[in-house]
Amino acid sequence: MALSMHNRIDSTFARLREAGRSGFMAYITGGDPNLSTTVQIAQELAAAGIDFLEIGIPFSDPLADGLANQLGAQRALMAGTTVRGLLKCIAEIRASISTPIILYTYLNPIFQYGFARFENDAADAGADGLLLLDFPPDETLLDDAGVPRLHRIRLVAPTTDEGRVATICARASGFIYYVSREGVTGERSALEGSIQDRVERIKRHTELPVAVGFGISNPEQAAAVGRIADAVVVGSAIVRRIGEGAGRRDLAREIGRFVRPMTEAVHSARSEPDHP
Repeated sequence: MALSMHNRIDSTFARLREAGRSGFMAYITGGDPNLSTTVQIAQELAAAGIDFLEIGIPFSDPLADGLANQLGAQRALMAGTTVRGLLKCIAEIRASISTPIILYTYLNPIFQYGFARFENDAADAGADGLLLLDFPPDETLLDDAGVPRLHRIRLVAPTTDEGRVATICARASGFIYYVSREGVTGERSALEGSIQDRVERIKRHTELPVAVGFGISNPEQAAAVGRIADAVVVGSAIVRRIGEGAGRRDLAREIGRFVRPMTEAVHSARSEPDHP
């Protein structure tokens, strides 16, 4: 899928590839605990060395999300976060950082806003990609809305069969998001053992980078996945700490301090001696 403009996702993955390292993608819920703090957290995450910022548009029925992210969405909605308000927040974030921004949400908020209108407003605000959790890869509603200005990030699950992987990859742009385990988002004490095989299978069908998320929550896990994938996604562990620290003046700085060791682990993962 060709975009009508230069995209920061492409240039960042190209830079990472040239440097021979994996990227780190941090997920936060937009508006959690409020929009002004979201701006501060985004700035601290950029300072902590993240390569991509994934921002969730809060939705009242987030079926793919575990408890931490459900509570993050609930806090954001209770604070009055709307799609329009979040896009203004993203414009403020974009004015201060150059990190690629991927919007993560469900179909309903975008349907209510209007597909074409959302595409243009989100791109104008400074977003670079869109990941819809409940949007079938063979559906064309978004593409029918006009010339794409956001990359269409697609999900592949552990249970996705070979034919479906090929279909999903053919309809994707920007990167493929591999969900490393079945079930909802959330921290886990151990990684799934099949990640490398699954990533290799996806790469048989696409030249797009592959990001891996769901369950990664500490530097050791992040480094292990960073040796395999083009990007490592950490979300629930960050969102949980935002919830625990809501109301603290130094919340954004604390989130940056929490994330920095993971970004450093991912960036150095492929230079470690045990990397093949």
